Amino acid sequence: MLQPMNAQADAVVYSREPNGPKVEILGARIERSEEVLTPLALQLLASLHRRFNPRRLELLAAREHRQAELDAGALPAFLPGTADVRAAEWRVFPVPADLQDRRVEITGPVDRKMIINALNAPVRAFMADFEDSCSPTWENLIHGQVNLSDAIRRTISYCDRATGKVYRLGERTATLIVRPRGWHLPEKHVRINGEPVSAALFDFALFIANNHEALARRGSGPYFYLPKMESHLEARLWNDVFLAAQDALGLARGTIKATVLIETILAAFEMDEILHELREHSAGLNCGRWDYIFSFIKKFRNRAEFLLPDRATVTMERHFLKSYVDLLIKTCHRRGVHAMGGMAAQIPIRDDPAANEAAMARVRADKLREAHAGHDGTWIAHPGLAQIAREAFDSVMRGPNQLQVLRSEVNVAPSDLLRVPHGEITEGGLRGCIRVGVQYIEAWLRGSGCVPLYNLMEDAATAEICRAQLWQWLRHGARTSEGRPVTVERFDRLLTEELDRIHEEVGAARLASGVFPTAARLFEQMTKQETFDEFLTLPAYELLSS
Repeated sequence: MLQPMNAQADAVVYSREPNGPKVEILGARIERSEEVLTPLALQLLASLHRRFNPRRLELLAAREHRQAELDAGALPAFLPGTADVRAAEWRVFPVPADLQDRRVEITGPVDRKMIINALNAPVRAFMADFEDSCSPTWENLIHGQVNLSDAIRRTISYCDRATGKVYRLGERTATLIVRPRGWHLPEKHVRINGEPVSAALFDFALFIANNHEALARRGSGPYFYLPKMESHLEARLWNDVFLAAQDALGLARGTIKATVLIETILAAFEMDEILHELREHSAGLNCGRWDYIFSFIKKFRNRAEFLLPDRATVTMERHFLKSYVDLLIKTCHRRGVHAMGGMAAQIPIRDDPAANEAAMARVRADKLREAHAGHDGTWIAHPGLAQIAREAFDSVMRGPNQLQVLRSEVNVAPSDLLRVPHGEITEGGLRGCIRVGVQYIEAWLRGSGCVPLYNLMEDAATAEICRAQLWQWLRHGARTSEGRPVTVERFDRLLTEELDRIHEEVGAARLASGVFPTAARLFEQMTKQETFDEFLTLPAYELLSS
């Protein structure tokens, strides 16, 4: 078992003699960190790192190779080498009772108040997010793990200092699902034998090592959402990690269940294969719509024929998105597993009843669309949307799910998934991308990854769309609806004007306490540079102070 060797001012080093791994904790000491940085969790993390990190790095290199092929003119297609997997009749293993009905799931970061409110919400499941809605400061990560451990053991509470209100769990709570970070992200606060560890393995190992027994006592299990995968080989890596973790912790095979977010254009061509790789551990697939749009832009960023219009016009009714939804539902239900719908990012508008009614009407229409398409459940970002989403699915879904809706009429070709939607690029769209992108990055750098902006709950995915669209429009000299090109000079002018508007909106006190100049510089750099940053969270991570 790993034990601390020393307690330096800047690091704690763990080792197992005589030839065990050297595990360095570089993050500052956080209250109660010893409860989650346990010897068992660090031993599991070290074992997973040594076994699987080389493969992870190889898969990330394969992403770069695939990008070069797309830049050279290649197009994604269904893989000829796995045609037998797609043609064969096989089924995913059954899911546990608390994952049978998932008609409404709420998502949000792992802060204490959010966890309590989400678990108490009238929903079936809560996805606690270490990824796109969590700024990965060391404090956020450690507190997040502590908060989840407390929630599972039902000892969690929170006192709002401003109001004196105390928040506690109700008698009935939603099923907990955890989203670790993606394969591409490092965790800079932990090194093993001198190497930074995978953020995905860090989040996963700490959670399952510290909580699998408590979850079992509550009749549940370690359930996960898996983000940002681009191939079935990346799903195979997760499956092997699951097998190794179950063996190390003495868990039965198949105890872990995972839902994969299909939020990259390349993964959309490998849905069957991803389910097949995880079939012992699969709980289905999810339409991660915002990241999917970002991925579409990113993968074809160097090709002028793939320019997208304003993000507000790229709705789920567009052919390439509808095709992706239909294929996901058909694939999941053929394999006997859940097909989850996407996020409703709207939040209630308390001070404008008319605007609120219009926003809620859009949510209602979106959730009815998902239910009629055959989805087994959906996502919301705010408890105030739970009733609308539940009523939409209740009106269509008579049982716990819609696995019987096979969608046999669906026949999606590669061209359907790649059809570029037509529409306008407007100056309002340019300005909106700048305004949302800068404000989101600024909040993220201050430690907040879930940011209410203009009556929407934004996370990293929508900020990614903003900066990716601007980069693509600039690179290809796109013209806005009035016929003017998108140039660097125009971008610079709009950035200055929108920064002035942001400053006016947020006020002097908020401006003084923020990091707006740093956020604006980073956003400008990522937008104007010749090369494209694969994820904004990578350069932004280097700027986090902790």
